[in-house]
Amino acid sequence: MSTTSGARSPYLMRAGLVRNVRSAEHLTTFVVAGVATVLITRLFLGLSGYPQIGGKGLHIAHVLPGGLLMLVAISLLLAYVGPVVRPAAALIGGVGFGLFIDEVGKFVTSDNDYFYQPAAAIVYVVFVLIVLASRFLTTRRPIDPREQLANVVDTAVEGVAGGLSRRRLAQASEQLRQVGPEVQARYETRQLLAACPADEVELAAPVDAAWRALQRGFDRLATHPLAPTIAVGVLVVQAIGAPAIAAGIRFDDGLVADIPVLGVAAGSLLSASFTVRGGWQLRKRNRARAVRLFELAVLVSLLVTQVFQFAGTQFAAVGGMLLDLVLLGLLGAEVDRLRREETKARELGVPPDRPAGDSLGPV
Repeated sequence: MSTTSGARSPYLMRAGLVRNVRSAEHLTTFVVAGVATVLITRLFLGLSGYPQIGGKGLHIAHVLPGGLLMLVAISLLLAYVGPVVRPAAALIGGVGFGLFIDEVGKFVTSDNDYFYQPAAAIVYVVFVLIVLASRFLTTRRPIDPREQLANVVDTAVEGVAGGLSRRRLAQASEQLRQVGPEVQARYETRQLLAACPADEVELAAPVDAAWRALQRGFDRLATHPLAPTIAVGVLVVQAIGAPAIAAGIRFDDGLVADIPVLGVAAGSLLSASFTVRGGWQLRKRNRARAVRLFELAVLVSLLVTQVFQFAGTQFAAVGGMLLDLVLLGLLGAEVDRLRREETKARELGVPPDRPAGDSLGPV
């Protein structure tokens, strides 16, 4: 697809690599499913005394069903077109990858040590790298109008085959409105959507339903009057509590013992500095800047503090990670709300810095 101005497409688009506007959502589903699988697997094995499937010299490790589930996910993506199959493939693939990466201790040790102490940190870093790669793919440049149009056509594939509900048609129409008139095939795509038969019966999509429920929950939390106080309080408690927990760890090797403690302390200090600056911006009623600083505080905790925390306490650091993810979801909902508010203000000609409603901003 090309524009009427004849502008050259980015290299990846010329190669046929068009980004999915829901890629971050699908990759997050993959990561959440993978992390949950690792934790549930470790819990189950611990409670059941680490049983072995097999016997007579055979041991069927759970990396094998993990590989089979990843094969199922890939097969779904290769065999079917349209957007319906991707949430299920992300979930199934995430579970399979979780079963696979849980046995990383066996892969990196000569004696196949499942209980290798750095395994928890390795698993955590792998998932963090997946998240960072996802953010890079979705934020390195804005979604091109032609990519938006391609995603609308992808939705139309679903509509041509099985019809579209009013909700799905409204979503596709909103995407199409973001495509400028200079993009070729825009009018034809609108006609294609109009030609899709109506079908209000949507197939059961637990992943999509869970995402919508989670988004509504974060939206409600972000606009709660106590949200600012709670968010700042949690960040402060984390900045103080994480080094205290790390300092209580005992290692046989004193030199190695200092590394996780110092890493947690450095990450907590940097996170605390962003938290203090964010709180100051809240007092100045600079909501957008405050939320951005709080996001940086949480990201530092996820990418620095929690890495060393997992290296020291292994899977006991899961609580801190989950708390950071909840905070990140809350702040993401506030960023989206502020963006919608700014867009509406521009349309109405209202100054963008005018305060509006209770949120993470006013205190």
